[in-house]
Amino acid sequence: MILRGWHLCCLLSTLFAVVLAQNPTHSINSFQNLPGRLFFFDDSETAVYLDSVEGILYVTQDEGKSWNAAPDIPKGDAAMVIEHPFDNRYAFVLTRGKRHYRTEDRGKTWRAFEVPLQPSLVSRPLSFHSDPKKFGYILYQGTACERIGWGNVCHDETYYTKEAFSDEPKLLLSETSRCQFAHSSVDFKHEAHADLIYCVAFDTSAVNGAHALSSSRLFSSTDFFEDELRVEELGIGKNSKGVIAFAIVSKYAVVALKDLSGNSNGDMLLYVTVDTKTWAKAQFPHASSAQLRENAYTIVESTTHSLAVDVVLQDQSAIGTLFVSNSNGTFFVESLKDTNRNEMGYVDYERLYGIEGVGLANVVSNAEDVEGRGAEKRLKTYITFDDGSSWQPIKAPNCGASDCTLHLHSVTTPHNFGRIFSSPAPGLAMGVGSIGDVLLPYEDCDTYISTDAGVTWRKIRDDAHKYEFGDSGSVIVAVNDEDGVSKVVYSLDLGNTWKEYDLGIKMRARALTTVPDSTSQKFLLVGQVARKDQAGDVGRFVVVHLDFAATRSRKCSNNDFEEWYARAGNRDCLMGHKQWYKRRKPNADCYVGEKFTDPIEHEDNCSCVDEDYECDFNFVRDGNQCVPSGPESIPPGICLRPDQTYKGSSGWRKIPGNTCTGGTKDALVDKKCSQAQPEEGQVLHQTFEFPSHIVQHAYFKKSTTILARLDDNTIWQSSNEGYTWNQLFPEENFLAFYHHPYSDDRAYLITSTKTFYSTTDSGRSWNKFFAPNPPNTFRAQVLRFQPDSDKLIWTGNNNCEGGMTSDCHAEAHWSRDNGRKWTIVDKYVVNCAWARDTRLKADPTEILCESYKKKEGNQRFFLTENSLELVEGSSYYTKKKKLFDQVVGFAKFSEFLVVAELVPVRHSLELQVSLDGVNFATGQFPPSMHPETHAYTVLESSTNSLFLHMTMSEAPSPYWGTILKSNSNGTYFGISIENVNRDHRGYVDFEKMIGLDGIALINVVSNADEAVVTGQKALQTRITHNDGSTWKRLVPPAKDSQGNKYDCDTTSCALHIHGYTERLDPRATYSSPSIVGLLMAVGNVGTSLAPYTQSDTFLSRDAGFTWEEVHKDAHLWEFGDSGSILIMANDEEPTDHVLFSTDEGLNWREYTFTKDKMRVNSIVTVPSDTSRKFILLAQYPSTQTSVAVHIDFSALTHTKCQLSVEDPGNDDFELWSPSEERSEQCLFGRQTLYHRRVRNTNCVVGNQPKAATRVQKNCICTKVDFECEFNYAKNDADECVLAPGTTPLSNDEGSCDDEGYWYERTAYRKIPYSSCEGGERPDRGMRHDCPGFKAHGAFFWWFVIMVPFMIAALVGYWYYKKSGLARGYAMSRKYGYRETVAGRCTGGNMDSGSGIMETLASVPWFVIGVAGIAWEWTVSRVGAGFRSRRGYRNIPIDEDAQILRFEDERE
Repeated sequence: MILRGWHLCCLLSTLFAVVLAQNPTHSINSFQNLPGRLFFFDDSETAVYLDSVEGILYVTQDEGKSWNAAPDIPKGDAAMVIEHPFDNRYAFVLTRGKRHYRTEDRGKTWRAFEVPLQPSLVSRPLSFHSDPKKFGYILYQGTACERIGWGNVCHDETYYTKEAFSDEPKLLLSETSRCQFAHSSVDFKHEAHADLIYCVAFDTSAVNGAHALSSSRLFSSTDFFEDELRVEELGIGKNSKGVIAFAIVSKYAVVALKDLSGNSNGDMLLYVTVDTKTWAKAQFPHASSAQLRENAYTIVESTTHSLAVDVVLQDQSAIGTLFVSNSNGTFFVESLKDTNRNEMGYVDYERLYGIEGVGLANVVSNAEDVEGRGAEKRLKTYITFDDGSSWQPIKAPNCGASDCTLHLHSVTTPHNFGRIFSSPAPGLAMGVGSIGDVLLPYEDCDTYISTDAGVTWRKIRDDAHKYEFGDSGSVIVAVNDEDGVSKVVYSLDLGNTWKEYDLGIKMRARALTTVPDSTSQKFLLVGQVARKDQAGDVGRFVVVHLDFAATRSRKCSNNDFEEWYARAGNRDCLMGHKQWYKRRKPNADCYVGEKFTDPIEHEDNCSCVDEDYECDFNFVRDGNQCVPSGPESIPPGICLRPDQTYKGSSGWRKIPGNTCTGGTKDALVDKKCSQAQPEEGQVLHQTFEFPSHIVQHAYFKKSTTILARLDDNTIWQSSNEGYTWNQLFPEENFLAFYHHPYSDDRAYLITSTKTFYSTTDSGRSWNKFFAPNPPNTFRAQVLRFQPDSDKLIWTGNNNCEGGMTSDCHAEAHWSRDNGRKWTIVDKYVVNCAWARDTRLKADPTEILCESYKKKEGNQRFFLTENSLELVEGSSYYTKKKKLFDQVVGFAKFSEFLVVAELVPVRHSLELQVSLDGVNFATGQFPPSMHPETHAYTVLESSTNSLFLHMTMSEAPSPYWGTILKSNSNGTYFGISIENVNRDHRGYVDFEKMIGLDGIALINVVSNADEAVVTGQKALQTRITHNDGSTWKRLVPPAKDSQGNKYDCDTTSCALHIHGYTERLDPRATYSSPSIVGLLMAVGNVGTSLAPYTQSDTFLSRDAGFTWEEVHKDAHLWEFGDSGSILIMANDEEPTDHVLFSTDEGLNWREYTFTKDKMRVNSIVTVPSDTSRKFILLAQYPSTQTSVAVHIDFSALTHTKCQLSVEDPGNDDFELWSPSEERSEQCLFGRQTLYHRRVRNTNCVVGNQPKAATRVQKNCICTKVDFECEFNYAKNDADECVLAPGTTPLSNDEGSCDDEGYWYERTAYRKIPYSSCEGGERPDRGMRHDCPGFKAHGAFFWWFVIMVPFMIAALVGYWYYKKSGLARGYAMSRKYGYRETVAGRCTGGNMDSGSGIMETLASVPWFVIGVAGIAWEWTVSRVGAGFRSRRGYRNIPIDEDAQILRFEDERE
């Protein structure tokens, strides 16, 4: 009986113990080194720990409670372990050699397999197929090396297996950089062939291992490259070369390539596809400033409905701007400015896992100080709830002040595995941060939590902690991350209360993790134990297995869960639905216990609103409307008569993937058949009458959108080349508009008040901003720009209301955020501008100001006694320096900054020239042509020389002057040609040909002596084909357009054309950027230029060597579709028709566009001249209002021109050289061939890429490659002779050539733009050895060459030891970034899931590869001999550094 009672007591106590919750338990295992990788197999209790130093792989089958070395893998062999992302049974251990290991039972057993090559030095040598039926389809990237001389020449090759290496791997492709299955991501859904593979590879082999970047392309195949090898042309044909990288990001495939065109600065281009069929170029909102450069952009974590890219726009490579795309990943808008980056390209940006639209980012709040003065960054955290459309600060907990905000450490400074803030636990986020104005250092921060996906936050622990979520968020574990500790803390109620758990050992926490989906109650804590705390079996590094299963005794039931909606209190609906999860209630005392079950996302569809729609195909955004880009294409047979109607697009479509219900915005609407696209061979026009006269108009440079300002101070916009028009902001009174000269899709509308409007997307949307003061009335340009397109200078009025106040003056302000915030530059200024220009490599923070010395009184009444100084201010004008005491003005031309300095003592005007905005040299002129007594006009420069027109005759006599040309640095000017015509405004009859440098046309006054007396100038035209060295007459055509001979047929007869000074629109140039060699002009054949109304229209197809008359009478003209169509309108009287030609003027046809004749003032088309749509700007004779007539020739033919670079004789283009029609076979010392359309071929060129210019060879130098040296001029015998009363320049002994010689000066100098070689060198006098250069022996040069390598080796070894790379490092599980144990970011996860390294970073893959593999392996590999790496890694690191330095200077 007593015994039975004892048993009952024991039973009751046991039951009582079960009911009561118990403490966690733990176990400790020691390791020799920190892990090189530590991860769990997905949905399993198995984890692996790679000791990359010892080459040992450890495996646990019980979530880390016990560990054993992997069987069958010899000690020291394991160098890398890669899990199969789509089959959680498989993983692969790669060694340094050719024998590797595979597990198919989550690490229980390992079997060896052989491959032909050792693995490549990339972060992920294996690529997997996402189809579960093809789990064995794997690509392996290896390195093949051949020993040559002292080192190895290597290249990468890719092999494939269909049975996970159970079969023999076969060669896929050689010379590869990266290969990947098109089906390698569950989000990238398409209907492509199941075996489609993309490879970035070289189309050539190289004997020395050094590939040209131009040979890198994207190849594809559906049969493993056995018979099919296709070059992905990306929609740009043969220009799809220079491929840097390929990646699949979310639902997008992205290719990054370097722009190798001649006019590129090495910018990166992104091409995107969502279906593997159609590739489109990613368009950024301001192309010139959002230039993608290598190591200067990162594709960050993206959604399935938008792509996110962070681009370095600022001068510091660690400050970026975040852009997000539309649904197909091609059009980007600015989302957040001044994002924080690190030197490796990682960005402080992370989306909350599983919550659509919510993300956190850090911005640099003092970006201008970081740029200008190198200040330390001050970071602030912002959060978005609408996928980046808007951002807001994080409201700090328990703080009532409006500026009291929370800031969190993010991606650039990771301190744990995985994602920084969130996990799969729905709505839970944690972070380490501080409350205040900016983010404090990590060690001064505390730990915060949000349980509502970032809406509200609260502090849960003092000090910085590592943290992790378990059991779907019902368990939160944290460990102090500032000091060594012996305890962890945990919470079972979403952080409301915390308990401590003693580990029994003191350690410094290095990582805290759990299974990838955060559904387990077990955790792994990686720690480092100090030597004094090591006892028993405890070693230097430990893994603590923490088990919290006993802390709750009851499994949760349905009543313990609640429905939790994301984005509560904000924009509830995103992509047409609300999102919610079932989540355990905070106070429920139970465990979820749904191990390896991911949280189920629920969606409630919303009613459709405007945000759920985007513009339909063939429609463009125009404010709040989507307008057609042209007539809509309809199926045949729909419209039989023009008065019928058809069902057409409303202009809108629902965003792909959007699930909203209802809504009729995308419903078809009735349209007139007359608005539909006409049948082939027809021309279409549409007329729009404005309420007033047009006084200003201009296209966005690379857009179909045009702006027009009227005389009534209204502004109108057309987004479809004049097809439809709408008025912008009718309530405003506009004074002007500016297009950003460096950013093709930015423009600014200036009102008469402080208000102005800006667009960064070619007018699709306009934003309202406020300037510091109204625009100035001192005739200064209101806005000034620079290549960094966000940087502006505004010059406005201050205290000028009424105009007669005592201190009315102009003052300038600068902005570095496109006008959101302004800082004063200076007061009492005439002109302030950025020193930086596209080719003028000045400090990007330098501002130049013409500023009055005495800053008081009314500026309108200042006289000459108040000198106008030129002040240079670096660091945004905070460090000022006076450059000149008194100036007349300054201007920038190409690479030259030109200042007109007034020297009162000598009563002279000096021309000062600078190439950097800081150092100036005085321009030297021939004695008779000093600018102190003459006005001058600085002409355009594009050939490394500055052209200057010096006025030699002025009122009361007619105006003309002399053109002077400088040397390459703009300091010495020599006479190019005299008696060049100009007008009273200072404009000169001088125009350079577009697309062919060094060719220019001028008009000279042929009767200079008579004109002084009579006042009547007789003009003749001259042309130069060698940049002004010699000038010739235009050769007249033999017959006119009607086949008759000209009356003037003597040797004194020539063709003369009307020039720049007579144009109403200076943009109506002779030539076009899209048609090399084609010129059109109005003129006559005779001894001099006839009046305009007595002139005819002429054309040249060979850069002005020969001409033909194409029509009688003077006409306005315009080029279209790269010259495949020309259009003309009578310019002598009102007309009702235009003439058009599809064979460059051989034949003309009429098209009548109006019943009532109108006077055409100008013909405009897109600036690139690549469209077949034109706008006639005209007016009826009886009115003063303007009319815009849209004429569309798109339907004339649908035949597309064919271009074959390899076989130019069998396509629609021909090779042409500007040297064909002249005696000299070379132009500027080289023979150059251009592609142009065959004249009588009727086809559409369109936007297809032009064939690259082909330089056949550099030619031997001849006399035409030289011009007169300073103080020399040509005589009648065409020889350079010293001008009377002058002396030659002294010799320049420091000007040494490549062979170590310098030459005495002569009467000639080589034209800077010429590339001729050898031959006749009249610019070289007696030869001399350069002093000190050849006196050094071989040992000296060996020392000079080798010492830098020795120093570099020492620095590299120091960095290797210092950076922690000599130690192992830990990588993350599949949800995000990873870090070295020392705390340095080394890359991210390369899984195809939602990890950050699913993204495509512009950091060279070689660098990531080195950081992503145990450093000891890299050292041992390099130690085997010098190696030449190939692929994208073959671009030398030094070369990349030079490019980056150049681009940094450029910004």
